[in-house]
Amino acid sequence: MPTTPFWRRWLMPRASATPPELKASAAGPLLALQTAGRPVWTPRDYEALAREGVMKNPIAYRCTRMIAEAAASVPWLVYEGARELDDHPILGLLAEPNPLQSGAGLMERWYGYLQASGNAYLEAVSIDGAPRELYALRPDRMTIVPGPDGWPEAYEYGLAGRVARYERDETGGMPILHMALFHPVNDHYGLSPLETAATAIDVHNASAAWTKSLLDNAARPSGALVYKGPDGASQLSETQFARLKDELQENYQGARNAGRPLLLEGGLDWKAMSLSPADMDFIDTKHAAAREIALAFGVPPQLLGIPGDSTYSNYREANLAFWRQTVIPLVLKTAQALTQWLGPRYGGSVRLGIDLDQVDALSIEREALWQRVSAADFLSDNEKRAAVGYGAREDGER
Repeated sequence: MPTTPFWRRWLMPRASATPPELKASAAGPLLALQTAGRPVWTPRDYEALAREGVMKNPIAYRCTRMIAEAAASVPWLVYEGARELDDHPILGLLAEPNPLQSGAGLMERWYGYLQASGNAYLEAVSIDGAPRELYALRPDRMTIVPGPDGWPEAYEYGLAGRVARYERDETGGMPILHMALFHPVNDHYGLSPLETAATAIDVHNASAAWTKSLLDNAARPSGALVYKGPDGASQLSETQFARLKDELQENYQGARNAGRPLLLEGGLDWKAMSLSPADMDFIDTKHAAAREIALAFGVPPQLLGIPGDSTYSNYREANLAFWRQTVIPLVLKTAQALTQWLGPRYGGSVRLGIDLDQVDALSIEREALWQRVSAADFLSDNEKRAAVGYGAREDGER
């Protein structure tokens, strides 16, 4: 049976054998001078970004879900050299990574963390050097510990005042896979789309709050009560003002009191106010902010139902661009990272790939390719099969 995950056993640091290094980056020691083996903390508040962005903003939430679900749905392939393998332990591991999650569930969490934080971490639980389980760890709890060469020599996962430390095992492998999105000014951590779109998210959230406030006031701005008392008096007494304020709040504010007639007495006159054209611009501002959020994530606004975007002529074209420009590069990057991380544990010749033929969104490309290849009379059947990614017929050329 697989052992309990390292981060659950709360093991403290232990000595580990480090394989001899023959070559090293000349810039590594310069990075080490800045950290001196101390943990390098993330430079932002991940939880605040996640709450304000993913949890309170429907555009950012939908973008995160779309990317994570689409990327997690891409089937894996395993190659040994140029030969595709129908069955391999790594395929079983990725299909059933742990007793609590399916393969798609694990990868959806992985891609979701990557979009929300700019960083994603996988833990491998191994027996005799063979990975048996995989777990996705929350990025805000993980800390990188740089080594003498400036690059990570360990990872620390902190929770409830306790710390689990991950170091290289006896084979020199790291039990943690860290993948980060590009960050122009950080050597260790990635840059989250949420962080780049933070201003647009604030604008979008503020627009929603403004709309909610407007609805609470019967979908129109408050008017003005003008007091004209006897003998030209222009001010209410403190008692009159408090009574009037309480009566307005209790009987005339809120959506449930919309359209209720206002009973005026004692020299009060109601002056209604309407929205100016400038006030109505908040709707366009909200849509512009939504497009900026979608742009940061790489999701075509047309897929989110945001009006005013005509970049793509139809939904199918926008969906194809989403897969080609956002999802597939992300999955290929993950496949390469998993190959580099897990490959040596399976002999070093194993390579992970992805099965794009099983992606329905790319069917329009496959149909166009098949039509072009089918019309190529100068190609034999086996040459046509090779052009579309299939092997030659066993019965020879036709």
